[in-house]
Amino acid sequence: MAKDDTPAPQPDQPVEEQARQQTGQQQVQLRIDETSLQTNYANAFRTNGTAEEVILDFGLNLVGPPSQQSQPQILFKVTQRVIMNYYSVKRLAITLSQLIRRHEEQFGELEMDVAKRRKGGTA
Repeated sequence: MAKDDTPAPQPDQPVEEQARQQTGQQQVQLRIDETSLQTNYANAFRTNGTAEEVILDFGLNLVGPPSQQSQPQILFKVTQRVIMNYYSVKRLAITLSQLIRRHEEQFGELEMDVAKRRKGGTA
């Protein structure tokens, strides 16, 4: 089997360059159709996978009032499902990591612990 010497696409490259490398073409014209674009907000997600695909569910965590047992309840309302192959998911993960790194370099670390984000930083 012949070795493919085409370099792997790098997520920080322009989309056109990634497409050229993936197709082996010298030039690629990228056209983007946003006529069916919908914008949604999600503050929660869920992942699942099969041997060939990754399933990403996006939606909203909705906090309800405490029940009679005085336990707060959270409803995860799924509003969007995206199914991707693992190659695309890997490119997405690398791209998101780079995006977060650049954001933190400019604005500071994103604190994941909610208690530490509160004013004064006390738990």
